Amino acid sequence: MDNDIFQGYRGEALEILKKYRVRVWGQAEVITTRGEFRGTVLPRAENDDDKHIVIKIITGYNIGIAVDTISKMKETGYKKASYKIPEKEFPVTPGLPRVKLFGTGGTIASRLDYRTGAVIPAFSPGELYGAVPELADICNLETEKVFAVFSENMGPKQYIALAKAIGKEIEKGVDGIVIGHGTDTLHHTGAALSFMCQDLPVPVVLVGSQRSSDRPSSDAALNLMHAMKAAGQSDIAEVMVCMFGPTSDDYGLLHKGTRVRKMHSSYRSTFRTIGDTPLAMVSREKIDLIKTSYNKRRNDRKVKILPYFSKDVSMLYYYPGMRPDVLDAMVDKGYKGIIFVGTGLGHVNKELYPAIDRAREKGVHMYMTLQTLWGYVHMFVYDTGRDMMARGIIPAGNMLPEVAWVKLSWILGQTNEPEKVKKMMLTPINDEITKREPYNGYLVYQGGIPEVDDFVRRVHK
Repeated sequence: MDNDIFQGYRGEALEILKKYRVRVWGQAEVITTRGEFRGTVLPRAENDDDKHIVIKIITGYNIGIAVDTISKMKETGYKKASYKIPEKEFPVTPGLPRVKLFGTGGTIASRLDYRTGAVIPAFSPGELYGAVPELADICNLETEKVFAVFSENMGPKQYIALAKAIGKEIEKGVDGIVIGHGTDTLHHTGAALSFMCQDLPVPVVLVGSQRSSDRPSSDAALNLMHAMKAAGQSDIAEVMVCMFGPTSDDYGLLHKGTRVRKMHSSYRSTFRTIGDTPLAMVSREKIDLIKTSYNKRRNDRKVKILPYFSKDVSMLYYYPGMRPDVLDAMVDKGYKGIIFVGTGLGHVNKELYPAIDRAREKGVHMYMTLQTLWGYVHMFVYDTGRDMMARGIIPAGNMLPEVAWVKLSWILGQTNEPEKVKKMMLTPINDEITKREPYNGYLVYQGGIPEVDDFVRRVHK
């Protein structure tokens, strides 16, 4: 049999396919010591091991079968699959809002290249319409690929370019903007754009997917529909993150860009508003407001684009026993701002005091946030907090650590004057600091407790 039909397989895995004369894309029955499996044999990525056969089972999921467990294989059919997303012309419907989609490299609609294991994003309006035809009922879509990077590679350069692109599209008259983005650092970008794009006349919605479009449990299509609905029809003219609300397909949530955080590595409902409630619930049919105070949509094209960012800011996550050389190293490397992520009400150990003094003498701007995420910095309660304030560390209210890092970076991109920096840091722009947390702004339940289990049974379907 020709090796071309064993795409990506080598070593032991290749030998067992040859032995039983089963081809890649062949439908196969596989008998193993762990049971019998049926599915389509998939290519292997070029860098994968040679110890497993991969098949796509009837549910749509891919599983790996260890070669040393296989006792027999049989090819029962063959049809080479095409994972190209069908492309159809996106219809223009008079009366629907104009929405611009910026792509940064996320996999909001995608296909899988099994040769490399890479997910290839669908991006043209035609591809997106082929993948999610429901979009044509929501808006008239335009797209533009701004970057093609993984979210961990998003940074100041990309934030600035996105802010400028948003300003230009608003001037052109779009009714809303959606930004497709990888989920890992989506909340960092949301914070950056909240400071760089102020007094928006239209919604700017960041959206991603926890699971790529080739998976049956993908959240990509619904997240995209919800984001387009929010961008085109919502009255909330702010930078928002739109992702699944519950783990089910019931609705999405719109989170304010300065109060949102990714809280789980794989759940579809990973994004949570911290210390407050989300702005709204969104479905394909409607938008239900949760908050009534927000920046409202306007008909003008005025917006303040402030694309500034300093790379000379870092975060220092405190841990017990931390030595002063960690902080000294940051100062020696020329960092102009440091966000401390302290314990409790905002504390670090006394061993760091000399390094904090040296940082202050060098003119480093220092602010305190909390590892607890929920709650406020209260550095006047204990001697430790008062000692640190005397050494120049300024409490940052209930700003989330990542948001404080973004804001200080944005400010130091404009000024280094201490009093001006302090005033800008502590003056809220978009609820990054709030006067209080609502009673339902802190909800972290523990399983196993009777009343919690009763609640979960009622809402978890």
